[in-house]
Amino acid sequence: MITAKARATFSEEGPFKLTTIERRELQPLDVLIEIKYAGICHSDIHSARGEWGPVNYPFVPGHEIAGIVSQIGSEVTKFSVGDRVGVGCMVDSCGECVHCHEGEEQYCLNGMTGTYGSIDKYGQYTQGGYSSHIVVTEGFVVRIPDNIELDAAAPLLCAGITTYSPLHHWGTGPGKKIAVVGLGGLGPMAVKLAHAMGAEVTVLSQTLKKKEDGLRLGADHYYATSDPETFKKLASSFDLIINTVSAKIDISAYLSLLAVDGTLVNVGAPAEPLPVHVFSLIPQRRSFAGSSIGGIRETQEMLDFCAEHNIVPEIEVISANQIDEAWERVLASDVRYRFVIDISTMGNE
Repeated sequence: MITAKARATFSEEGPFKLTTIERRELQPLDVLIEIKYAGICHSDIHSARGEWGPVNYPFVPGHEIAGIVSQIGSEVTKFSVGDRVGVGCMVDSCGECVHCHEGEEQYCLNGMTGTYGSIDKYGQYTQGGYSSHIVVTEGFVVRIPDNIELDAAAPLLCAGITTYSPLHHWGTGPGKKIAVVGLGGLGPMAVKLAHAMGAEVTVLSQTLKKKEDGLRLGADHYYATSDPETFKKLASSFDLIINTVSAKIDISAYLSLLAVDGTLVNVGAPAEPLPVHVFSLIPQRRSFAGSSIGGIRETQEMLDFCAEHNIVPEIEVISANQIDEAWERVLASDVRYRFVIDISTMGNE
């Protein structure tokens, strides 16, 4: 087994502690990655605190991973030692079902293997990127373009693909009116990507305190949802609404902002149910949908798109000793807009 340094939480309350974990010995198609940076996602917090189901502690989160290939298995053909690579929210799938064959591994009918919190095909409990090294089969590793710095690349492996996938799937482009709900961890990437795709972009946030940021990121308009006039003024306006908020909101009110055949897509994943009034959908043939991450092919496509359009997330780099503080700041919406852990500090006490 390969020993890696890691930061793990040992209970729902935390805190994070320095520990060591074991990674499997390289199989013929495996890649050993020396992790350089790992992004912090709200999903890490939901998962570690048991809000999405039981947790097997100690728990190492992190599914926004950027690093360097340090060793390859005997049959690896896609990567070489020294390559700049990334790993996102999944590290394997069955490879046999219709969705895997279509390059939509995130919807694997037999269940994709999450980067953390899953049991892999070797019977091991997967541990994530808050660690010094990870072993991943080459089919679930993506190449990071040379003009994207590794620290900025890390959040693209979740925040980037989580917002790119629905924008791409629902045909975002010139002539389309897109609204982004929330300007937290996911919202800024949705704004940047939709703008680069040529759409007219509106940010819907509780207040106007981030308006300057929203416009700088590429939004054409910015409205406060705490103002009831917003919902009157924007009624039946949008072709697509991307809801990035990981908290309970009045979905029916936001559905009223959709034009005929418009779709509201949830990418934020609150623990609480989101009730919907059916008459928010029926009169204008509106749809309420959800979207996960993208498949590996689409994730590479997203990275290449970001490289072509010079799109990178807004990040704040922290040391491993600051993870607990960073989590509290995420919960308080006190980050603009994504924390990234410098893994070179992983062993620091």
